[in-house]
Amino acid sequence: MTAEEKKVIFASSLGTVFEWYDFYLYGSLAAIIAKQFFSALDAGSAFIFALLAFAAGFIVRPFGAIFFGRLGDMIGRKYTFLVTILIMGTSTFVVGILPSYASIGVAAPVILIALRMLQGLALGGEYGGAATYVAEHSPQNKRGAYTSWIQTTATLGLFLSLMVILGTQTLLGPVAFADWGWRVPFIASVFLLAISVWIRLSMNESPAFKKMKAEGRTSKAPLTESFAEWKNLKIVILALIGLTAGQAVVWYSGQFYALFFLTQALKVDGVTANILVALSLVIGTPFFIVFGALSDKIGRKPIIMAGCLLAAITYFPVFGALTKAANPDLAAAQAKNKVVVTANPNECSFQFNPTGTAKFTSSCDIAKQVLAGSSVSYENVEAAPGTVASIKIGETAIPSYSAKGLSAEEAKKKDAEFKKLVAADLKAAGYPTKADPAKMDKFMVTVILTYLVILVTMVYGPIAAMLVELFPTRIRYTSMSLPYHIGNGWFGGLLPTTAFAIVAQTGNMYNGLWYPIIIAAMTFVIGTLFVKETKSVDIYARD
Repeated sequence: MTAEEKKVIFASSLGTVFEWYDFYLYGSLAAIIAKQFFSALDAGSAFIFALLAFAAGFIVRPFGAIFFGRLGDMIGRKYTFLVTILIMGTSTFVVGILPSYASIGVAAPVILIALRMLQGLALGGEYGGAATYVAEHSPQNKRGAYTSWIQTTATLGLFLSLMVILGTQTLLGPVAFADWGWRVPFIASVFLLAISVWIRLSMNESPAFKKMKAEGRTSKAPLTESFAEWKNLKIVILALIGLTAGQAVVWYSGQFYALFFLTQALKVDGVTANILVALSLVIGTPFFIVFGALSDKIGRKPIIMAGCLLAAITYFPVFGALTKAANPDLAAAQAKNKVVVTANPNECSFQFNPTGTAKFTSSCDIAKQVLAGSSVSYENVEAAPGTVASIKIGETAIPSYSAKGLSAEEAKKKDAEFKKLVAADLKAAGYPTKADPAKMDKFMVTVILTYLVILVTMVYGPIAAMLVELFPTRIRYTSMSLPYHIGNGWFGGLLPTTAFAIVAQTGNMYNGLWYPIIIAAMTFVIGTLFVKETKSVDIYARD
C-alpha cells in the first residue's frame, strides 16, 4: 500500500467514522430521548415514537443518495464530502442544545425529527462517496481489502458513540446524565466536525473522476442514466433486493436490535448492555478487513450470501440463548409459568400509540398494555364474544376490566389495582423486574453478541467493493448510493421500530426476529440466483 493510498483510506475512513458517530448517538440514547422529547406519551409509545424519530433519519437517506449522488457524479467526490459532513455535524450539535418537551412543548419533537431528517440526507450522500473514492484509488486485486476499511467506520462510529456515552455517564452519574448530561456527547461533536472538515479539505479528487472530467465524459444526467435506462435500473434493483436489503437487516440486528433487545426485552441495565455490545464490537471489527480481503480471493458474493443464510437459520436459537445468558430468571419464568391472554380478538387493537391520542379501553387492550409495559412475553387465546379478557400467569388467572364509561378517577383506580395484581403474580411466578447482574453469564453474552457482529462483518465487509464494481464510473456514485440507502435506510433503519411493533402486537418478544429472517432469506435466494460475481471486474473499463 502506497503512502497516497494510506492517506486516502485514513482520510475517508476517519471522516466517515465521525459522521457515523453523530448519526448513532441518537440510537444509543433512544430511551433517554424518549423521556426528554416525547414525555407527553405513555412509556411504551414514547419509546416507539423515539424509534420512529430515529427511523426518520433512515427514511430520507435514499433522497440524500439521489441528491448528493448526482452532485458527486457531476462535480466530484471531494466537494460532496464537505457538504455532507457540514450538514451532519451542525445538525448533531443543535440536537445537543435543543430544549426538551417540558420547555417548549410539541416544537421540541418536531425540531428533533427535522434534524434527524437532515442527518439522514447528509448520510445518504456520504457512504457512496467514501466507497467510490477509496475504490477508485485501489488496485483491482486489493479493492475488497481497501474498501473494507470504509466498512469498519459504521461499527467504529457506533463504538465511539458508546464509549463517549459511557464515559460521560460514569463521570456525571446516571441521574445527572439522564437529566442533562446526555447532551454532552452531542455538543462535543462540534470538535469532531472541525477535525473532519480539515481532513476533507486535505483530500484530492479521485483520479478516475479527474481523468473522466478531463476527457469530457462526465454524465450530464446521472439520474436519467442510472434509473431511466433499464440496463442500469435492473442492476440497481438486483443490488437492492439481492444484496443490500439482506445486508442491512443483518447489520441492524447484530448491532442495534441486539442492544435494544438486551435493554428493553431482557431488562439489562443500560451501562452493562452498552459495555457488552462495545466489547463485542472490539472483538468482531477486525473481521471486516478479514472478509474484505478474503473477497478479493474467493469473491464477494459467497461471503455475503453465507452471512445472510446463517442469520436466517440461527437468529431464533441465538436470541433464545441470549435470554438465558443475560436474564436466566426471565428465561426460567417463561419456561415454567407461561403468560396467556384470553380475550375476544375483536376487542383487541393494534398495540401502537405513537401520537398518544388513542385510548385503549377494552379489557383486551388494557391487559396487553400492562404486559407490554412490563416487557412480558405472552400467548394469545381466543375467547367467545362478550368474554372479559384475562391474564393467566402459571395457574393464576386475573380478570381484566373495561374502562368504557368510567370516569377518569375510576379508571385510574381500576388501573392501579389491576397493575398491582399483575405485578404481584408476575413476581410470585418468578418474573424479574430487571436482570440480575450476579446471575448474568457475561462471557456467554459477549460470545453471542460477537457471533452476531461476525455475521455483520460477513455481509458488510465485501459489499462496498461489490457495489462499486456493479456500476460504471460516470454514474457510479448515484447508482450505488440509492440501493445501498434504500436497503440500509428503509429495510435496516426501520428494523427496530418494525420489530418492536410486531412484538407489541403478538406478545412474543422473539417474533420481531421474523422481519430480519424473512428479508435475509429473500436476499440469499435472489442474490444466489441472479446477482453476478464482480471481483474480477475492471471498474475503469466500464466508463
